[in-house]
Amino acid sequence: MTSPKAVVFDLGNVLIAWDPHPAIAAAVGAEEATRFLGADDFDFGAWNHEQDSGRPFEESERAAVARTPHWGEHILAYRANFDRSLVGEITASVEVLRDLHAAGVRVLALTNWSAELFPVARERFGFLELFEDIVVSGEERVAKPDPRIFEIVAERSGLAPGDCVFVDDKPENVEAARAAGLDGVVFVDDGSLREELRERGLPV
Repeated sequence: MTSPKAVVFDLGNVLIAWDPHPAIAAAVGAEEATRFLGADDFDFGAWNHEQDSGRPFEESERAAVARTPHWGEHILAYRANFDRSLVGEITASVEVLRDLHAAGVRVLALTNWSAELFPVARERFGFLELFEDIVVSGEERVAKPDPRIFEIVAERSGLAPGDCVFVDDKPENVEAARAAGLDGVVFVDDGSLREELRERGLPV
């Protein structure tokens, strides 16, 4: 088996711990944030995916508040306090990234992230400079698991899909990557990533 030429990392909850709860709680309190994120009449994940797919936050917030005015303060709290949702780096994964980079393995990132909010991460996490390229879904206006975003990675890197191994915490995204021709690893924060990559012949 030929070793991959590149590792393509997801960012949120692979290299950067992300949790919307602290951002929302900063405005409405922990109990209300929990109630909002578990609400039957507002799907936060689906709503956030719209911004990851390129929808402007102001437009999306306005529509969401009009649709569910009782959640208005909660909805607006997320973007206003977004930095609090970035809990910190996932140290073991970042160490793997650093080791790959030091060994000369090409490292790229593919993240579902709002184009408006991604600069917050760039400013805060210096290890992002290790990537030769970061494909941000909000900038491309297409998000995982849409197969088009894997085509964008291939086009921008000049790599064939089969040359890449993709690491993501969401099984559906890994399945989409595999369907697009990439190898895929479902990330679990148990220290197994290094071994998964080592089994593929990568120097970590």
